[in-house]
Amino acid sequence: MVVFSTALGTCSVSWSARGITGVSLPGPRPLSGVDIHDADDVPAPVRDAIAGMVALLDGEHRDLTAVTLDEDGIDAFRRRVYAATRAVAPGTVATYGEIARTVGSPDAARAVGAALGSNPFPIIVPCHRVVAADGALTGFSAPGGVVTKRRMLEIENVPGFSQTSLFA
Repeated sequence: MVVFSTALGTCSVSWSARGITGVSLPGPRPLSGVDIHDADDVPAPVRDAIAGMVALLDGEHRDLTAVTLDEDGIDAFRRRVYAATRAVAPGTVATYGEIARTVGSPDAARAVGAALGSNPFPIIVPCHRVVAADGALTGFSAPGGVVTKRRMLEIENVPGFSQTSLFA
């Protein structure tokens, strides 16, 4: 596992020979791992993924869909939800219901929310871009909750989220 600095704070990433196995966002406790600048054994695809995440959190509209994920142990429904969520472009949002319809389960908006609540790949699987049907920021299991979700949407200049709210 390596740690790297972003506009949100220090994040971490882990990987296997098959791809990225997890991404952690900053939280109340410091993340452990070797700093990316001190790590010699980080494969080029992982370094590229980190560079993409850093750029995205610096406000660049980076497409991270080419980043390979190791989804070993993730059920078929969650894989479909993660794939559909990865298709939501930077600077845009989709609703839980839209993702449910995309994966062929139109009545499964809550199940989509649960799948995204256990997303091990935040940033790469941009669960922060999925909102309630009325546009509300509901649920975000990463540290900081909806405040972090709002901040990520602000960074991406998503319409309606480009300025800080008085009531986050």
